[in-house]
Amino acid sequence: MTGVAAPARRARGRVWGPRAVLLGPGVAWWVAFFLIPVGVLIAYSFFRRGPYGGVIYEPTLKNYARAFDSLYIGVLWTSVRIASIATAVSLLLAYPAALFITRAPARWRVPLLVLVILPFWTSFLIRTYAWIVLLNPAGLINKMLIGGGVIDEPLPLLYNEFAVTLGLVYAYLPLMVLPIYASLERLGPQPSEAAADLYATPSQVLRKITIPLTLPGIVAGCIFVFVPSLGNFIVPDLLGGGQTVMIGNVIQQQFLQARDWPFGAVLAMSVIALMVVVLAVQAQVHRRTQEVEHGRAA
Repeated sequence: MTGVAAPARRARGRVWGPRAVLLGPGVAWWVAFFLIPVGVLIAYSFFRRGPYGGVIYEPTLKNYARAFDSLYIGVLWTSVRIASIATAVSLLLAYPAALFITRAPARWRVPLLVLVILPFWTSFLIRTYAWIVLLNPAGLINKMLIGGGVIDEPLPLLYNEFAVTLGLVYAYLPLMVLPIYASLERLGPQPSEAAADLYATPSQVLRKITIPLTLPGIVAGCIFVFVPSLGNFIVPDLLGGGQTVMIGNVIQQQFLQARDWPFGAVLAMSVIALMVVVLAVQAQVHRRTQEVEHGRAA
């Protein structure tokens, strides 16, 4: 038996050696920049804030009790609501755009995709400031509406939830277009053509064929938009003007202004917990989609 086990161990070593080389950098990155920081947050959340900031390493659960205050629950709910609206609007804009790119001639697809990701070539901060110029009462949008006789007085487009939602949609819309486009490209035209041959209308093809089969891309895009929108603090700070406060702003204030790192860690953990729930839903949708595809293949 020993003579048989030794070659087997050597064979496993030959297999896991290349795997370790390929997986090593990714695993090291995940441990260094995700696992360890989250571990530090969890540890800090159980300690007290010092009288002048910092951390006093005395165990306490008061930070978690404080997080359930109606003030912070309200801010978290507002953040979830705004992030959900931004995600829904992004989906409504991104799906037709991705469908259009998929059905465009092959020579136009790459230029159209470049136009989608083009905003990422500019600083996020500069792009957010640009919306202040556009939305303020003396900005371009109000001037065009007043000049065209549509309105008599400037609209309050800035420093409210509308401006924050608009900024989040603009910031993360490409992250919704790309996974949906990938799902549509992978699907190909065959299912739609087969449904059309069976006298299905375009709307029926879209509702019963295209959307269900591209659901993994839709869910992935929603996660890519919802998660960063939930924790964003730059857009609410600049476009909300202090009138719209999201959980990212509160976390930033706790770490940088109030210097209450333990309580900031608790709030950050609440956002991470929400993200874990969203990822669990995505995994469940992906599993069910795979089961449906395997059932059809069988």
